[in-house]
Amino acid sequence: MPVLEFTSALYLGLRHPSRSLRPWDRLSLGQPALIAEPPGAVATAAELAALQGCEAAVLLPSTLHLFFDLAALFADGGDRAVYRDAGSYPIARWGAERAASLGMPLYRFAHHDADALRRLLAGTAQRGRPPVVLADGFCPACGRVAPLADYLALVRRYGGLLVVDDTQALGVLGAAPDAAAPYGRGGGGTPRLAGLSGPDLLLGASLAKGFGVPVAALSGDAALLRRFRHHSACRVHCSPPSVAVIHAAARALAVNRSFGDALRRRLADRTRRFRLGLERLGLAADGGLFPAQVLRPLRGVDARRLHDRLHRRGIRSLLLRGSNTPRLGFLITADHATGEIDACVAALAASLGPSVHHTHGPAPVARAQACRARPPWR
Repeated sequence: MPVLEFTSALYLGLRHPSRSLRPWDRLSLGQPALIAEPPGAVATAAELAALQGCEAAVLLPSTLHLFFDLAALFADGGDRAVYRDAGSYPIARWGAERAASLGMPLYRFAHHDADALRRLLAGTAQRGRPPVVLADGFCPACGRVAPLADYLALVRRYGGLLVVDDTQALGVLGAAPDAAAPYGRGGGGTPRLAGLSGPDLLLGASLAKGFGVPVAALSGDAALLRRFRHHSACRVHCSPPSVAVIHAAARALAVNRSFGDALRRRLADRTRRFRLGLERLGLAADGGLFPAQVLRPLRGVDARRLHDRLHRRGIRSLLLRGSNTPRLGFLITADHATGEIDACVAALAASLGPSVHHTHGPAPVARAQACRARPPWR
C-alpha cells in the first residue's frame, strides 16, 4: 500500500530537482564566506531581503549557525539582555542559552504574552542595557502569529531589538490577507503580515519549509548586517552554503514571483478541505488555516495507537511528544491532491471507528486518482 505523507513541511510543494537548477562547475570555492561569497549568494540574499521588507540579508548554512553567531554578536561588549518567548523553537532557544553562557542576562516570558513581557521589562531592564526580545513569528503548536507589533513597541520603548525566527511563516504568510488571499501576498513572512519594519527588527529564517531549500538567512538593518558579517565565526570556520543550494534558493524566489500566490491559494484550499473533513467527523485541530494542523486530544483515544493505526492504513502523521499528552500533527502542502486529503480524513474515521461522532454526514471515502502532470514550478 502506498504511503501518503503528512509529515513534510515543504508547504508550497517546491522540490527543486537538479534538472530545474542552473548548472554549476563546482559546489564550493574552498574559501570561507568572509573571504569570498559563493556565486549568487549576494544577489539571492538581496532579493530575499526585499521580499521580507529588509535592507539587507546574508545567507548561512542553517539557523543553528545563524543563532550561534548572533549570540556572540549580542554578547560582544556585554551591554544587552535577552528576553525569550517561552514558546521559542529549540534552535533559537539554544542561541539564547549560548548568549547566557557568554554573560548576557537571560529572561523568559509567557508564550505570546506581551503583558508579561511588559512587566518583565519594567522590573529587569537596566539603563544602558537594551533588551533583545526573541520570538517565533508563527507558532505551529498553538496555531497563532506572535503579537509582534506589541513586542516591537516595547522594544522601541527601551531602545532594544526584536529578533524573529520566521522559519515557519516565510513563503506562506505575507502582506494584505483577504478572502482571495487568506495567507496574504508575496510570502514575505509575519512582519509583512503585520506591516512591520525598521532597524530594530531582525529576521532569522530557514528557507527549508515554505521555499524547500536547506539554507538560512539573517535579514534586517544594513549596518547591523555589516557588523554580523564581520563578527561571524561561522563565516570563517564553517563551509558556506553550496553553490547548488544557492541556485535552489534563487529558483525558489523566482517560482515565488511567478506562482507563489497561486500556490498559497491552493495550499489554503487543501488546508480548509482537511479542516472541514475533520469537522464532519466531529473532530477539530489547532492551527487555524496554517498548514500545520495539530489534532485536539480525544477523550479515551491514545494518540500513539491512533498514529500506528493510521500508518497501517497508509497515512504517515507526526506524533508530537512536546507535552504531557502526545498529539497527532498533519502537515498539509500545496502538493497534496484533494483525494489525498480526503483519504487522510477517511483513514482517521476508520482508525477511530465508532468513537467518531459524524456531525455532517459520512466521512470522505476512496482516494481519488490525482493528475500527476508536472506543474510549471517543478
